[in-house]
Amino acid sequence: MPSKGVKSFRTRQDKQKMIEKLKKKTHFSKLEIEKLLEMQRKLSTRGNKIDRSKFRDLLHNTFAITEDFIMDRVFKAFDKDNDSHLNEEEWILGMSVFLRGTIDELCKYCFDVYDMNSDGFISREEMFHLLKQSLIVPGNEQDDPDDGVKDLVEVALKKLDQDHDTRVSFEDFKTSIHDDNLLLECFGRCLPNLPRKESFLEQIADEAHLKK
Repeated sequence: MPSKGVKSFRTRQDKQKMIEKLKKKTHFSKLEIEKLLEMQRKLSTRGNKIDRSKFRDLLHNTFAITEDFIMDRVFKAFDKDNDSHLNEEEWILGMSVFLRGTIDELCKYCFDVYDMNSDGFISREEMFHLLKQSLIVPGNEQDDPDDGVKDLVEVALKKLDQDHDTRVSFEDFKTSIHDDNLLLECFGRCLPNLPRKESFLEQIADEAHLKK
């Protein structure tokens, strides 16, 4: 029995250390982190990690992000160790940016979502693919919808390509967003809209308050 008591104490101690560490690295309070960790445990499928399917359900049902390809890219932006699951730290750090990120944090997040091959650039081909996924409706009778997407790629390059090398680096993207915040999600919505975000934050704040 004593050994079991010591084990649970160490577990609680480790948890509190992790929460304090995450509090310093995020925009959440200690109680909000505790609530998010509870949510993470409920969403977890194995080894206290969230898989891609559960995360996509959350994006779709809670935050109304519905584009399949974008949901996969958002998951990839959260999944820093590329193991196809979100551990506690990835979940909390990702949600901190997703819900309360600074403009610089949001620039990095959106850029990572759009940089499909993670080479540090958003290429013309990547822009085309992202815009086509977001804009073209299956069954549309338009003669050649690709032409419209190609035109939008050229418009995007003019707005974002600061050094005129026909691709968008992170510095290009960041500079453009600081000039015009409306360009942040120019290749597809990958952040929650304000009502959904506020509703979610109110929920975890209320639950955290009740726990006091």
